[in-house]
This record gives sequence, C-alpha cells and structure tokens, in this order.
Amino acid sequence: MLFIKQDPMHNNQRMIQNEINRLFEEGEGGCCAMTSQWQLRVDVHEDSDAYYLQADVPGMTQDQIKIHVENNQLTIAGERRLENEEQRDAYHRIERAYGSFSRTFQLSGEVDLDRIQATCKNGELVVCVPKNEGAKPRSIDVQVH
Repeated sequence: MLFIKQDPMHNNQRMIQNEINRLFEEGEGGCCAMTSQWQLRVDVHEDSDAYYLQADVPGMTQDQIKIHVENNQLTIAGERRLENEEQRDAYHRIERAYGSFSRTFQLSGEVDLDRIQATCKNGELVVCVPKNEGAKPRSIDVQVH
C-alpha cells in the first residue's frame, strides 16, 4: 500500500476548519481577500505497475513545481503567483487560489524511489511512483502430484 491510512473524520474536520478559516478571511478582507496558501487537490490511483498522483496545476510552469523524496515521503510543493501583482488593487474579485502549497505523501517500502517520474501537461501534474518487482501481483501455479 502506498499511503498510511488516515482517519476520515480527521479529514472531514480539517475540511470544515479550512472552510471556516476561509469564511473568516473573506470577512476580514472583503471580496478580494487572498490567502497565502492553498491546498493542492490530488487524485491517487494504481495499477499493477505503479501508483499515480494527479493534480490540477493550471497556469503553472515546470519551474514553479518541486517534487522531493526523503525518508519515504514524497512532497509536492510550489507557488502560484498572481500575474499582475502590481495591479492587484484593480481586481474586483479574486477567486482563484494563489500562494504556496505543499502536500506530503507517506510511501511504503514497496515502491521504487529511483524510478519516480513526473510530467506536467495542459495544467495537469502526473507523478508516477513505480512499484518494486516484488510488490507486483503475480499468479502462482498450483502443481498437482
């Protein structure tokens, strides 16, 4: 298994807390409040050869995204900046998320850290985490004597 199981209630509580924080930030700064951080949303799936992490990173370039692996943890981090920061006061509404983000995933021993690859195309980041040969499913023939 690629990830450590997390308590779903903990995730729900975190989502509720984030929503409450967002509401208070909007209340303090009006309709144009910007938060300094945003949460990267990631889909995770697997096949027999690898795990895949997919994230939407619209408008970001390759040099704005950093992927780091250390102590069996894979971290995706980066920063999306407002294109015309000097014209920020001219905006009536800013709804897209800007600022830094970071997501860390716990990897198991069944992955091949040396073969991890990442691609970014059309605003979608895909990180491929290959499984070790020993972790791949295989069939065992039953011999009859």
